[in-house]
Amino acid sequence: MPTGPGATAVPDERHWYAANELLAFLLELAALACLSWWGFTVGDDALLHVLLGLGTPVAAVALWALFAAPRARLRPRLPLVLAVKALVLGGGAAALYGVGHPVGAVAMAVVVTANTAVAELFRRRPTFPQTGT
Repeated sequence: MPTGPGATAVPDERHWYAANELLAFLLELAALACLSWWGFTVGDDALLHVLLGLGTPVAAVALWALFAAPRARLRPRLPLVLAVKALVLGGGAAALYGVGHPVGAVAMAVVVTANTAVAELFRRRPTFPQTGT
């Protein structure tokens, strides 16, 4: 980091990586909440509300745990991981649209897309050793 008069400190890349990972986690939680919200509002039958309100996010968690989590039980190639992320996170945005919040759904979809793109950039960048610390 630069020192001296007029020098500005540039945040370390690790901080941006950590912030993006935190945002990813919050988006995952938001997607599960939206899926549950949608499930509890769809249809007229109370039993259907409970089944979809609880079952949809549980199914999403199971898919995520199997294929997309950092410590996933199965280690598929990147296209399948991205497909599962698109299904779960995109499903959260679609669920938000389904409960009557189209602007929120679009905003969520844009943030999810940007977050995933940045995560891929971090994943593909070579790491260089820190110098001068």
